[in-house]
Amino acid sequence: MQRPPFEGVRVVDATTVVSGPYGTLLLADFGADVVKIESPQGDSARDLGPRAHPGMAAVFLTCNRGKRSVVLDLTTDDGRRALKELCDGADVFVHNMRTDAAARCGADAETLRAGHAELIHCAIRGFGGDGPYSDLAAYDDIVQAASGIAGAQEWMVGEPSYVANAMADKIAGLTAAFAISAALHRRTIDGDGAAIEVPMTEMLTSFGLVEHLWGRTFVPPLGEARYVRIASPSRRPFATADGHLAVVVYSDRNWADFFTLIDRPDLAADTRYATLEHRTAHLEELYGIVADALCTGTTQEWFARLQAAGIPAVPYNRVDDLFDDPHLTAVGFWEEMEHPTEGTLLQYATPITFDGEKPGLGRPAPALGADTDEVLRDAGVRKPD
Repeated sequence: MQRPPFEGVRVVDATTVVSGPYGTLLLADFGADVVKIESPQGDSARDLGPRAHPGMAAVFLTCNRGKRSVVLDLTTDDGRRALKELCDGADVFVHNMRTDAAARCGADAETLRAGHAELIHCAIRGFGGDGPYSDLAAYDDIVQAASGIAGAQEWMVGEPSYVANAMADKIAGLTAAFAISAALHRRTIDGDGAAIEVPMTEMLTSFGLVEHLWGRTFVPPLGEARYVRIASPSRRPFATADGHLAVVVYSDRNWADFFTLIDRPDLAADTRYATLEHRTAHLEELYGIVADALCTGTTQEWFARLQAAGIPAVPYNRVDDLFDDPHLTAVGFWEEMEHPTEGTLLQYATPITFDGEKPGLGRPAPALGADTDEVLRDAGVRKPD
């Protein structure tokens, strides 16, 4: 990449675990100088997952490459003063502390933007605004439950359940990266920074309602809040003779071609399946027809037949299958990097390209406080006692 989009942008990152670190990882991937502020104990993600050495666990190594680590004790006056001085020379500050904790640490927008109105201050919070939950602690499970995401799973599995993914954390981080990008653009126009709040629960709620607002879009409602196809308990990879295959027979043409493929012209003529509206009303029957057909052949046989017919399909991957997936291998999804203390690490490269190029992996995730002296010295910050 000739010139990374965020080259010259300094981000002071006081986030922990996944939500903030994932967002600042995206900024680092595209050229930002991300300075990770850690307590003397370090980000708790340093102990999250398998590790070869203490404080360098898998999740930390993945979310914090491309960054530099500075240890500051924000419970002390010296630590808070150093944070303020460091932010006075920065473009962006991000944290995911609760409001009262941020104020105690001198990490609130009022403190850090004083005398430096150009600073973009981004706070990732569990719940926003003045609601009764605004000061609750929030982890991914809490947000999935509060946002309706766990409730939507109930439609499919018959009981409340969480998505097996830190979805809330990563959507919050992604949203923070987007909001910071927007604020940086606005600053080039009017010179002003910003105080940004990213409330995880409201963000995940809106994310989930894009399709599921459905009949509740209208006042009065024209139906329930549920997109039937997405919520169907039959919506799952279909079993084949030797595995599973994801298939979405969707358009009128797709269904006509599928009925031809399985030699069922009678179904093509059936008015129940003629339009999207009619098919939605008979969705479970159609899922059953597809399921009955696919179990008669192997995954690769059906994949080839559906591809030839122009019907969307792809072989089903379990997580362990991803490491040998032919598509991911062909596009260079996986990369190895050498870490000075942890050896060879497998990482996924950022898939986004600029002018046909992906950004590199950058520097390996830092040891706790590895860059404290360098960063504070170069920024002209008085080192805490």
